[in-house]
Amino acid sequence: MFGKKKEAESFTYEPPRSFAPSKLAKVLTTVVLVIVLVYFLFPIYWLVISSTKTNAEMVSSNGLWFASSLSELPDAIAANYSKLLGLSQNQFWRWVGNSLFYAGTAAVVGTLIATMAGYALAKFNFRGKNVVYGLIMAGLLMPAALLTIPMYVVFSKLGLTDTMISIIIPCMVSPFGVFLGRVYAQSSVPSELLDAARIDGASEARVFFTIVMRILAPAMVTIFLFIFVATWNNFLLPLMMVSSNELQPVTLGLYGALSQNLRDYGPVLLGALLGVIPLIVLFLGLQRYWQSGLAAGSVKE
Repeated sequence: MFGKKKEAESFTYEPPRSFAPSKLAKVLTTVVLVIVLVYFLFPIYWLVISSTKTNAEMVSSNGLWFASSLSELPDAIAANYSKLLGLSQNQFWRWVGNSLFYAGTAAVVGTLIATMAGYALAKFNFRGKNVVYGLIMAGLLMPAALLTIPMYVVFSKLGLTDTMISIIIPCMVSPFGVFLGRVYAQSSVPSELLDAARIDGASEARVFFTIVMRILAPAMVTIFLFIFVATWNNFLLPLMMVSSNELQPVTLGLYGALSQNLRDYGPVLLGALLGVIPLIVLFLGLQRYWQSGLAAGSVKE
């Protein structure tokens, strides 16, 4: 019995020989993946190296390795960090907090709105449905930078410029999120399941929040990440909307710090490195949700 159990645990599935890739295909695939990995990780590696250097060391030292010895790195990082706080007038972590608030709020609200809209377009029939979907697709094709000045005019007339709302509201509108939510809802939400819930007496709100949201969890994570990253990296909109130093996101704050002092690149690069860490943590933390099944949680036990 134990021998059979051990044999079953050690069993690994192997595809038929006719479907198995050749050794050359495996080698080429590995080489391509390694190249892609290096391509995406090299900028972060260079940022880590350069954030520990002074301007003189960037020119005189090896660009792919630290200018200081490993024992001297803490002092070099501390020196650049002190300069970073000086350039930002001790506002750097406030800028990071602003970016987290802008991106987090816009992503949460925008994901909920996009998922609701996509679900409605996929599962409900109403007059003007195709027109609404056409407008959403038109918004998807329109560059966001083209709308920045009109949005500034609107918010200026409303007296909402130089406020957090002027950044959050435009960023939480995501035509791509609505499109993605509609595609996922069409392919992943069974109409029979919705009809069964309605027959049991569930309201449309309860159907959405207890059934549909569980099924669309991978789509919601994807939409959340797109909105979060787009809001975090947005530069032109905060540049137009915000003039107060206390309301600036980290992207705009670092730009202002660099424009005021063009001599110190190391502290600004250290700020850019610290500013990208939340995105890395977010992607690593939500990665497992992408791999979950689209219908997880939709079947009653």
